[in-house]
Amino acid sequence: MSKIDIPDTEWRERLSPEQYHVLREAGTERAFTGRYWDNHDSGEYKCAGCGTPLFESDAKFDSGCGWPSFTKAADDSAVTAHRDASHGMVRTEIRCATCEGHLGHVFPDGPGPDGLRFCINSASLDFEPGADETKG
Repeated sequence: MSKIDIPDTEWRERLSPEQYHVLREAGTERAFTGRYWDNHDSGEYKCAGCGTPLFESDAKFDSGCGWPSFTKAADDSAVTAHRDASHGMVRTEIRCATCEGHLGHVFPDGPGPDGLRFCINSASLDFEPGADETKG
């Protein structure tokens, strides 16, 4: 993935205050409040900052944590992992590989074949319904 470099002033114009806080300041939304934590539609989740495809709906599962959870990224090169030692714990932060926006964290307690749970903020995502969802 090729990276993009956008000045902070442009990020502030492009993003809502909540999106800016999550994507650019590594913030988080409260559990069970994001627009996608309970979304069961078929489609693709993209970075709200730059539009990079990040996760497919077939990798989404209900983890009970209150944030959208996925067993894998759409493409391994779509996200990058970083050590996060904030808040008195050590976790693995996940960022968009294209714009370096904070997405959430990945944990080794997922149900998929790799045992991963990508716990992602709804504010960092846009959702594009699949073809079968747009026929309605």
